[in-house]
Amino acid sequence: MAYTEKFQQLADIACGRVQAVQPEQVDQLVAQGAVALDIRDKEERDCGHIDGSMHISRGRLEMDIEGKIPDLTTLIMCYCNANNRGALSASALKDMGYINAQYISGGFLKYRKLKL
Repeated sequence: MAYTEKFQQLADIACGRVQAVQPEQVDQLVAQGAVALDIRDKEERDCGHIDGSMHISRGRLEMDIEGKIPDLTTLIMCYCNANNRGALSASALKDMGYINAQYISGGFLKYRKLKL
């Protein structure tokens, strides 16, 4: 998918601000208490998601996160289909004080590919 230049610049900055989790690590981290946070739209999630993941769409993230994950030290692994929205979400969570906000590198598409 082609993105606008300004959007991609924002996403690239976000990728540089937050740590990426490799898809191979996700299941183990979830088993240890980390939260896989699906920030895609409902229609995208309905087509598949990481088992046990929490869903808060990107448009509601900052409004809803504190009620769903009040502990600012929780390891939160944001994901979209690829990288950009996941990294942007993790960066926003860091700005809100979530010190362990990260994104899943390659997003759901790369995670799903590993599972096939």
